[in-house]
Amino acid sequence: MSNNITVRAFALALVLGLATFFVPAVKASDFPCPGSPSSMHASCEYVVSISAGCSAVRDEMLLRANGQFKKWHDPHNNGTYTVLNNDENSLLMKRRTGDNKYTDKILFTFSQSSDSCELQMCSESQVFSVADFSTNFCNMYLMFCGSSDGCPYVEHDFEYKEVKVSPSIGAGTSKTACLPKVYQNLVNSIIKTIQPFV
Repeated sequence: MSNNITVRAFALALVLGLATFFVPAVKASDFPCPGSPSSMHASCEYVVSISAGCSAVRDEMLLRANGQFKKWHDPHNNGTYTVLNNDENSLLMKRRTGDNKYTDKILFTFSQSSDSCELQMCSESQVFSVADFSTNFCNMYLMFCGSSDGCPYVEHDFEYKEVKVSPSIGAGTSKTACLPKVYQNLVNSIIKTIQPFV
């Protein structure tokens, strides 16, 4: 009888522990996010300071999203961005993955200072998910990154500083995942350089 109680207690503790581990992070009320119909989903919050005016930052994002697939393409497995709403201080987009299976929503919020634009971003998966293989991070990063990172751009090539990166449990923040071809070419170049000495 005591062994049976012990087993049940262990099972209950295990379930409660897993439930606690997989509870999605509660977002701060002052951080703008697009929302998701799924109570458990991968997400990422990201803040950068860009050395440019917010109007230029917004223009470049729209040029990238609206320039698919002739003027610009998504280096992260060729997903598709769509502009859902464009108002004075924010930009709402969705991105469909290249395999046409999943959709994420991304909210960009702009705040202009004297010499830079602070960009608050939040990307959320729209279905049940835990691991996202850096997709939510890439959704945001690829809308502003420039030539210093090996990113394609249309008209505006930005320099930036990262202020905050906060992924949910299981979500990634790998720039290598965002630019697989760029990093593969870099690896191939390094291998080619050191090969004669190995």
